[in-house]
Amino acid sequence: MEEPTENKEIVFLLADDHSIVRQGMEILIDEVLPEAVVYQTSSLQQIIGMVQEKGVEVAIIDAHFPDGNSLSTVSQLKNEHPDIKILIFSGLEEELHALKFIKAGANGYLSKLSEEEDVRQAISDMVNKGEYFSEVVRKLLVELVYNPNLVNPLSSLTARELQIASMYAEGHGNLEIANALDIKQNTVSTIKKNIFNKLKIDNIVELIELFNIHHKL
Repeated sequence: MEEPTENKEIVFLLADDHSIVRQGMEILIDEVLPEAVVYQTSSLQQIIGMVQEKGVEVAIIDAHFPDGNSLSTVSQLKNEHPDIKILIFSGLEEELHALKFIKAGANGYLSKLSEEEDVRQAISDMVNKGEYFSEVVRKLLVELVYNPNLVNPLSSLTARELQIASMYAEGHGNLEIANALDIKQNTVSTIKKNIFNKLKIDNIVELIELFNIHHKL
């Protein structure tokens, strides 16, 4: 017979750079799982070490931190700790970002705009089912069956944009790319802007992380 949720001593890690978010989530975890052990961190760079040190079973992680994007961290966590359950708790739109985190290894994606009851359900599902998907994400997963490219944001780029994005990800600058492709720097800059807009990213670090997940350099 399965042990009731409230009696399970599960080790959680809350990773978010806003203390009020961590505190609010810990209160809800305590309501759902009074026996749970909860650790917190505000730093993306501390997540890997804390998971190893504390024996974390469920990690609730924000998508963005001042010290980076958590996409590659999710992938690394899953590679090093295949049994860990990861819930992304983010203010980023589910429709635009959920699938790339699931592709990286996340077991669920929850919007910070969710009602408290949905957050409680997510906590319970992560412990009892090992995953949590909102109706929005479930719909995306169904669409993915018919359109496999949906999970790969790089598929939205044209051949030229993908070529230039790949060169940026390899560490080349505007001048190097312009010379290599025999085009003007202004053209490279314009294409870079289009790439960032299509991928919903703000900098090269995020672009590199997308390539690490979705494309072999």
